[in-house]
Amino acid sequence: MNAKYWIHKLDLLKHPEGGYYKEIYRSEEVIPIEALPDRYLDKRNVSTSIYFMLDKEQVSHFHKLQSDEIWHFYEGSSLIIHLINEAGNYSSQKLGRNLDEGEVLQFVIPKFSWFAAEVNDKKSFSLIGCTVAPGFDFADFELAKREELIKQFPLLKKVVEQFTANINGNTD
Repeated sequence: MNAKYWIHKLDLLKHPEGGYYKEIYRSEEVIPIEALPDRYLDKRNVSTSIYFMLDKEQVSHFHKLQSDEIWHFYEGSSLIIHLINEAGNYSSQKLGRNLDEGEVLQFVIPKFSWFAAEVNDKKSFSLIGCTVAPGFDFADFELAKREELIKQFPLLKKVVEQFTANINGNTD
């Protein structure tokens, strides 16, 4: 089972941050705007979930959400998640099955953290799930702009360049 198998079997679509995805769950219950923190502009579903896949050298570009997101490992190569927290501290975490090598099966990405991801084995793919609560809405999604992120975190220029698109929409 390769990436093409999963793209076809799960009916995955191209994702704006890179890779492929398909929403598989959106709770019918809704949190009213009055019950949410001020950062939300409208009501939100209680929770959402997607399949997400990166193939070979594809990357998930730096982006951030206004909600926490949990990534769950399913199939293929382990995945490296790159994080820049609100204080500008960089860290990475491998998501995969090899717990003896420090990989984890699930990982929580805190709200407001810039994060990106790449397949560990560039000849393989990584199939994961992502759960967001309050539920995902593209109004809460921000794709990083390379120059702005470098200006904000100049010491992280190399990793920012690796996981952001250049002006023409391509990665270097």
